[in-house]
Amino acid sequence: MRSFTYYSPTKIVFGVDAQLQVGACVSELAAKKVLIVYGSERVVKSGLLGQVTDSLERVGVQWDKLGGVVANPHLSLAREGVRKAIEMQADLILAVGGGSVIDTAKCVAVGAANPQTDVWEFWSGRQKFTKARDVASVLTLAAAGSETSDSCVITNTQTGEKRGVNNDCMRPKFAIMNPELTYSLPRKQVAAGVTDIIMHTLERYFTPIQGNHMSDAFAEGLIRVMLRFGPVGLENSHDYEAMSEIMWAGSLSHIDLTGLGCKPPNGRAGDWATHQLGHELSGMFDSTHGETLSTMWGPWARYVCDADHARFAQLGRNVFGITGMDDVKAAHAAIDAMVAFLHDRMGMPTCFSELGIGVLPEEKIDELADNCAFHKTRTIGAFKKLDHEDIRKIYSAANR
Repeated sequence: MRSFTYYSPTKIVFGVDAQLQVGACVSELAAKKVLIVYGSERVVKSGLLGQVTDSLERVGVQWDKLGGVVANPHLSLAREGVRKAIEMQADLILAVGGGSVIDTAKCVAVGAANPQTDVWEFWSGRQKFTKARDVASVLTLAAAGSETSDSCVITNTQTGEKRGVNNDCMRPKFAIMNPELTYSLPRKQVAAGVTDIIMHTLERYFTPIQGNHMSDAFAEGLIRVMLRFGPVGLENSHDYEAMSEIMWAGSLSHIDLTGLGCKPPNGRAGDWATHQLGHELSGMFDSTHGETLSTMWGPWARYVCDADHARFAQLGRNVFGITGMDDVKAAHAAIDAMVAFLHDRMGMPTCFSELGIGVLPEEKIDELADNCAFHKTRTIGAFKKLDHEDIRKIYSAANR
C-alpha cells in the first residue's frame, strides 16, 4: 500500500426502521433547528417525511422544509434553501432523498455558513470555502454515495453548466439507511443507481498510481457484488437482500476506500474523466446522471485502454473471469463485458441515440468539448490525460 490519509466521519445507521432514529442522531449533534430538504411528494405520501418530523419533535427539535429537488439539482433551489436556512438559523440541513437531494442540502449548508458569498462562486471555482453547516441524510435511493462523501454537484440551469466541488466540511454527520425505503423506486432509477455505484468504483480503479492490492481487491469485489445483485434489484425492487447490498455498496463506492493509496500529491484519487464527460451531457440535455455515465464509459475506455492494457486486463480477469488471452485481448474483452452488462443486463444507454438525445450535429459535439475542457483551459483524466481534441473524439465515438 502507498501512503494515504483516510477520513470518514459519517455515522451509519443501517437496517429496517432506521429512519425512526433520526431524532436521536440529531440530539447527539445538539442541533436545535433543522431544515429538511427533499425531492418529490413521494416522501410525503409514503409517510416517511412524517416519521422524520415526528422523530424530531419528540426530542424538541424545530424544523422547516424545502421540497422540489430534481435530478441534476438546480442552483436556483439551493439558493432558496440558503435563504430559508439563514432565516430560520438552521444548524443542521437534513436531506431526505437520494444524491440530488443530499447534494442540494450540502450546497445549502455551505451557503448558510458563508452568507456573504453566492454559492455559485464556490462551485464555479472562483472562491474557496472552509466551513458549512452540519449535513445529514435519510437515504431513499442508492446511487450517488453522497451520504458519506465529500463531494457535491450542482447544475446552473441559466448557463447550462454542471459543476462539482469536494470539501471535507460537507461530509454528512450521519446517514440513515433503510433498504426498504428504496422499494418504490422505478426500474430506471435502480438501473441508473447501480451504474453510478460501479462508475464511482471504476473511476478510482483506473489510476496511474498502482500497487495498492487491498484497494484493488475491495474495488473488484464491490463490482462483482453489483454484477450479481444489480439485475436482481432491477427485476424485483422489493428483494431486501439485493437492495441492501446495493445500498451499502453505494456508500462504500464513494467513501474513498477503493482509492486508498492512489491519490497523487495535491490531487484526487482516480481518473474521473467519465464523470466530467457525463456532467456536460447532463448540463446541456438534463440527462440522468447514471445514464450519461453508461453512455460515456465505453467510448472513454476504448480511447484510453492503450495507456495500460494490463490494468483493463486485470479487471477482466478478476471481475469477469476472462482467461486464455494476452493483456491486449483481455483488455478489450473486459471493456466489451462491462458495456454488455450495462446495456443488456441493466438496460442502460451506451450511445447518444440510446440516451435519447439523438445523433448530434458537429457543432454540438464542439460545444460539449468546449464546455468539458473549460474552453481549452484544462485537461481531464489521470489514467490518460485528455485535452480538448481527445475529449471531442470521445464524444464523437458516442455520437451514434
